[in-house]
Amino acid sequence: MGKVKLTPRPEQTIPRLELCAAVLGVELADLILAELDLQLDETTFHSDSKVVLGYISNETRRFYVYVSNRVLRIRRSSHPDQWRYVSTEQNPADHATRSVAAGRLNDTNWLSGPKSLYTPETSASKSTYELVDPGSDPDIRPLVSTLSTTTTSKQLGSQRFSKFSSWKSLTRAIIRLIHIARLFNMTLKNSPCKGWHHCKTGYTVEESDQVSHIIIQAVQEEVYSQEIKCIQKHEQIPKSSPLKNLDPFIDAHCLLRVGGRLHNANLDQSEKTPVIIPGKHQVATLLIKHHHEQIYHQGRLFTEGAVRTAGFWIVGGKRKVSNVIHQCITCRRLRAPLTIQKMASLPADRLSTEPPFTNVGLDVFGPWSVSSRRTRGGHSHSKRWAVIFTCMSIRAVHIEVIESLDTSSFINALRRFLAVRGPVKHIRSDRGTNFVGTCKQLKIPSKIDNTTVKSYLSGQGCSWTFNPPHASHFGGTWERMIGLARRILDSMFLQLKDKLTHEVLVTFMAEVTLVPVTTDSEDSFILTPAALLTQKVNVLSAPTGEFGVSDLYKHQWRQVQHLSNTFWDRWRKQFLPTLQARKK
Repeated sequence: MGKVKLTPRPEQTIPRLELCAAVLGVELADLILAELDLQLDETTFHSDSKVVLGYISNETRRFYVYVSNRVLRIRRSSHPDQWRYVSTEQNPADHATRSVAAGRLNDTNWLSGPKSLYTPETSASKSTYELVDPGSDPDIRPLVSTLSTTTTSKQLGSQRFSKFSSWKSLTRAIIRLIHIARLFNMTLKNSPCKGWHHCKTGYTVEESDQVSHIIIQAVQEEVYSQEIKCIQKHEQIPKSSPLKNLDPFIDAHCLLRVGGRLHNANLDQSEKTPVIIPGKHQVATLLIKHHHEQIYHQGRLFTEGAVRTAGFWIVGGKRKVSNVIHQCITCRRLRAPLTIQKMASLPADRLSTEPPFTNVGLDVFGPWSVSSRRTRGGHSHSKRWAVIFTCMSIRAVHIEVIESLDTSSFINALRRFLAVRGPVKHIRSDRGTNFVGTCKQLKIPSKIDNTTVKSYLSGQGCSWTFNPPHASHFGGTWERMIGLARRILDSMFLQLKDKLTHEVLVTFMAEVTLVPVTTDSEDSFILTPAALLTQKVNVLSAPTGEFGVSDLYKHQWRQVQHLSNTFWDRWRKQFLPTLQARKK
């Protein structure tokens, strides 16, 4: 197959016409390959113009538009290695440009081609073709020598980012650096904004976005330099790379982004293809801290979602976000576990074997509504409270009913208690106003008043210790007794069918005091403080027989002493060990 064209107008140079002939040759080759059903192993092209062969093989010089476009067309359909040189005498295409009679075609190589086609091709016949006289060729652009000065040290190293503690301070510093670099020019000496002063000019959103791109690009070039080179060369990313499953690509801003599978999702472009941030870099920490503060110190899921929504994909983000939140001081304060204070050792008066109610703890609890008197419309009611006195050693309980919470009512209850139980050596309570008022009116020495006064009870050696304010755990001895008393009273009140009167309430309070201090269910004798106070362990029937006056005091002291010894011995063995463990 052959094809001949006339020279175009205006007239062109011979090298340009030869180049047009080469373009015509590759177009015919494309047509033949498209029409044939045969698979050809190799296609070669021959030209008798070394200038054209030099154009096709050129890799160093640039051409003007006419030659450049045609060389690109030739290279689109062929490779420089497919081109061969043939002399003009052996070139059959040369006959088409001259008039040859039909009878003389058999004498030419128009139908047979050059003789070199019939000899095996060797590697020696393949050669590279250089440009012919590139200095005088008008279609070759002249060489332009440019001199540039480059520095090897990086002016903006990402290692400097570790000196910043927040993303806001880092971006502000880079914005100021760019601002100074733009304005630090001798031609701007008359400008009011000099590069060396502290510029107070506001920053725009565009500048903030530009700075973010600069910072992230510097980090990516340092950490993922190998991956960036592979993407630029259209090569596969190494399997050992952490970005292998992210299908990364480089966007128009030269930023490495996640390719992923969400291109068809109804999301913003920044969420479809977020910017990749190395998780081990300081910039990742600053970004997480920034968005963690923006959502007011929420948990890991909220923080990670805020980072993703902002268009950032942090490699190993879950672990990194957890580490940042774990180191956040504000989150530690907000979500710190409850600190339990270690229990202190028991005071000496809790472990003393002195007589009952020598060391006393007291408190007020209630109120209860009692029926005071009968009226025409029913019953009038009034409130009653109770003062509980508990022995610090044996946990014996004495309860007195009071009609009000004032100091006078409490003093009367205290006097009744002292009249029944005898003098007290030490009293403990909280800082109730009635307790403090009683201590002041009776002038009992206490640890909150260092003045020594002679008073109603000071002659008996009684002292009063107040717990610290808002420290109810200091009064665990009597607070626990109040809880037991309330539970017993609740069950008693459920069985009460009539109205609760003052007399019934006082009776109930007297029956509450039978509280056991041991929990041995297999022992027939339950240790209670009442056993020592009443000298009875059971309800006994009256002994039979006749007894004289001489038998009145015969064995009574021995019985009392035996009962006391039994109580204190079991108190040491059974009750004291229960106080050994620290519950917190």
